[in-house]
Amino acid sequence: MKKFFRFLHVLTSLAILSNVQAQGKFPDGSAISTWFETVRSTNIETLGKKFRITDFGVVADSTIVQTAKIQQAIDKAYAHGGGVVVVPKGIYLSGSLFFKPKTHLHLEEGAVLKGSDDIADFALAETRMEGQTVKYFVALVNADHVDGFTISGKGTLNGNGLRYWKSFWLRRQFNPKCTNMDEMRPRVLYVSNSKDVQISGIRLINSPFWTSHYYKCENLKLIGLHISAPKEPVKAPSSDAIDLDVCRNVLIKDCYLSVNDDAIALKGGKGPKSDKDPNNGPNSNIIIENCFFGFCHSALTCGSESIHSYNVIFRNNTLDKARKLLQLKMRPDTPQEYENILIENIKGNVNSMLFIKPWTQFFDLKGEKDIKMSYARNIILRNIDLDCDIVFDVLNSEQYVLSDFTFQNMHVRASKDPVIHKEYIKNLILNNVTVNNKKQ
Repeated sequence: MKKFFRFLHVLTSLAILSNVQAQGKFPDGSAISTWFETVRSTNIETLGKKFRITDFGVVADSTIVQTAKIQQAIDKAYAHGGGVVVVPKGIYLSGSLFFKPKTHLHLEEGAVLKGSDDIADFALAETRMEGQTVKYFVALVNADHVDGFTISGKGTLNGNGLRYWKSFWLRRQFNPKCTNMDEMRPRVLYVSNSKDVQISGIRLINSPFWTSHYYKCENLKLIGLHISAPKEPVKAPSSDAIDLDVCRNVLIKDCYLSVNDDAIALKGGKGPKSDKDPNNGPNSNIIIENCFFGFCHSALTCGSESIHSYNVIFRNNTLDKARKLLQLKMRPDTPQEYENILIENIKGNVNSMLFIKPWTQFFDLKGEKDIKMSYARNIILRNIDLDCDIVFDVLNSEQYVLSDFTFQNMHVRASKDPVIHKEYIKNLILNNVTVNNKKQ
């Protein structure tokens, strides 16, 4: 009887695979909207009057903090009924800026909007950080309730993070238990509570903290971005390239991502009652395609502050020196579900192909006695051609349940550990899988 049900599961999984491929569907079988197929360059000529920051007394001087004058340009565009704030060629130093409905940002080629390295130049306000709605320092560029918001051009948002990074590592030497938020640091870009957002063409570099963070966004397109932060000589701590936090319908396409933390992280909340908090929620309907991943802790991570992520497609991507391809951070203080995830058409090299282990950094049950169970299911890796150290970097644990994984058309070279522990996952299907040229 067990053999019959396993055979039935194999047929069902293969049918789902065929259905996803043939009909353009997400892993749960729901149709992929044509919205994901349509990518248009931002045409600032259609977005209203242009407001050049140099018309507001802003000068190209990287030594003068000019937050108030740049904000004046944004406010003028808003008062006009909307428009495009244009940053011309040059380096402009600023603290936190706040974009408003119907305003947009355009960075001309050679333009650099550079964050101040003094945290006092950034507003302290209620924001979202590490799966919590808290009072913390806002980003260099902030946009809240700005449906239709765009950032475009060939310029750069530079977080100017070196001073923050050095201060963080010094604090860690003094107090190894200090949290990521103890060292006061801004992000580069934070967009929240917004629909129909497109960030395209620009560079986002050297972030003091997370590079770009999107909270409660729907219909979000991140196109042709270059996002980087160094791993040496000074590591850029917690410099995640893209953090999706309670987002739905997201396309990440044609991007270069290389940072000293996770490249793309799916967030959403943390804590034993996080699934009951209306500020938290799932990430769903996400397509990540045609991207190149340089050094990063993981190309795609679920967690660590995540309660439910599903309908994720990661396809046609190349990795070079990434530590992990797919990482599932399983927090024992948070009820988590990661399901209906498809990883396909991947080539390159990583340290670990699949990484699943308990994540106990800053573990806090908030007085509750029992840990929270987590689940990962319906996860497919197919058409994979990788060189790695460890193919199956998974810890067998009673803190979570892993089920219904499929490895298909996978050809991996593992220099250190080639073993796939089938017994760790309930209903693990291996179809045309070789590790070091040995069929599994």
